Amino acid sequence: MAAPVTVRVQRDDFDIAAEVSAICRARTDIGAVVTFSGLCRDEAGALSALELEHYPGMAEAEIERICHEAVERFGLQAATAIHRFGRMEPGANIVLVVAASPHRQAAFDGANFIMDFLKTSAPFWKKEHHADGSAGDWVSAKDADDAARGRWTSR
Repeated sequence: MAAPVTVRVQRDDFDIAAEVSAICRARTDIGAVVTFSGLCRDEAGALSALELEHYPGMAEAEIERICHEAVERFGLQAATAIHRFGRMEPGANIVLVVAASPHRQAAFDGANFIMDFLKTSAPFWKKEHHADGSAGDWVSAKDADDAARGRWTSR
């Protein structure tokens, strides 16, 4: 059975438990499920919101490519990646990655791989909205994200 890959870029929130349940209902040979959920932070009270924009069509295609690569590389039985766009307040869900495999290490590695490449390859842009009402800035790419991705290419 081919490993199902689910990718969505959406404005609406997602239900982590429902996404995990959907994967587990579809296959009985799953031994491990790893989830990662990224949340909007307030940066110690400095931010009132984060606004995310994406390149429609291209973002989904790139995330799907990343998920398929993870399935192939780590022998995942299923992978889901959901990324939100729009304006989000602190505490809101932004991204969900779910990786399922027969054993835990493949699931952990698959989830990390998907997230590391999603952060550096998928066309998303973030703008901060400051709590004091001042104009926010577009967030620059972080060297730490590139370094995290690099660990998968140096193997």
